[in-house]
Amino acid sequence: MPITVTAPEGVLTATGEREILPRLSAALIEASGAKGNSFFTSIVGGTVHILPPGHIYAGGANRPVVMVELKLPNIGLGSIEARNDFIAAAAKIVAELSVPGHKPENTWINILNAPDGGWGIGDRQYTGDALVAAATAAAH
Repeated sequence: MPITVTAPEGVLTATGEREILPRLSAALIEASGAKGNSFFTSIVGGTVHILPPGHIYAGGANRPVVMVELKLPNIGLGSIEARNDFIAAAAKIVAELSVPGHKPENTWINILNAPDGGWGIGDRQYTGDALVAAATAAAH
């Protein structure tokens, strides 16, 4: 379940650049109710993209927006409450790992869902049922 963080250079602290992905991964696992599940944990990952400040825009103008994009199978964060839990946790993480003065309205969090069967690892396609079965088997 890829998490992509895109931030302008100088907005995340040096520690923030290193810690944001592990902390967002932990927040996703927690919000999913999958803490301690080896299968679920193994399929959460992502990238951090630090761009020159002049390469980030919002509202048609250059702006220091930190974007957190989460891509999930259609079963991921299956309730409004679970999505809210992740969004709240992600916003808090960005705030804690940003330089002083980073405004909350400059943190954007987006959750995208793949259709059933539109999720894969290697050459294996996973349906929602297959993912649930794999995660359930790992919990035992």
